[in-house]
Amino acid sequence: MAAEYLAPLDRLAAARAPMGLRERKKLKTRLAIRRATYRLIAEQGYEATTVEQIAEAAEVSPSTVFRYFPTKEDIVLTDEYDAVMERALRERPAGEDPLESLRIVITGAVAAFLEHEPEETRERARLMVEVPAVRARMTETMAETSQSLSRALADRTGRAADDLEVRVFTAAVMGALREAIVYWAERDQRDDLIALVHRTLDTLRGGPAL
Repeated sequence: MAAEYLAPLDRLAAARAPMGLRERKKLKTRLAIRRATYRLIAEQGYEATTVEQIAEAAEVSPSTVFRYFPTKEDIVLTDEYDAVMERALRERPAGEDPLESLRIVITGAVAAFLEHEPEETRERARLMVEVPAVRARMTETMAETSQSLSRALADRTGRAADDLEVRVFTAAVMGALREAIVYWAERDQRDDLIALVHRTLDTLRGGPAL
């Protein structure tokens, strides 16, 4: 595992402000719903898995499931790393090349997923390829992550929060990352995903060219 990328993100995650009882209960509920969802999908498939079944398996009400996750696709795709990634990006050295900063943060996130949630990560990627609704929602969630990272990059570079060039730059990186994950899944996840992420970001350096 790419420890040099995983360790900084793990340290940041561990250093987050201690959660109170209410926050810990919310996190426990979110995790229970996600784990129940992945277990049911593995047993009977995505389409056959209903929110009612998920709620029963997680020992919560359907309304609780919807309170935490507006759609079934969100259960599969939501993770706890967006805030950690934004913070990690803000803490990169001030003079570091923006693409290199994103490389370290994104590779750290991917390494963390593979280290801590290997089966969920593989199942999520598989569903992205096989289920159009999951793939479409993944595009939306990555756009939301891109907005979060854009704010951090804008602050680091002294640009406005809505700077077009910053938005295009970050969106290009996240869109490329999405394609790398799809490519990995389409090839039955045989490749080293970390290596694919590096290869993807190398393609963007200096502008895409063939």
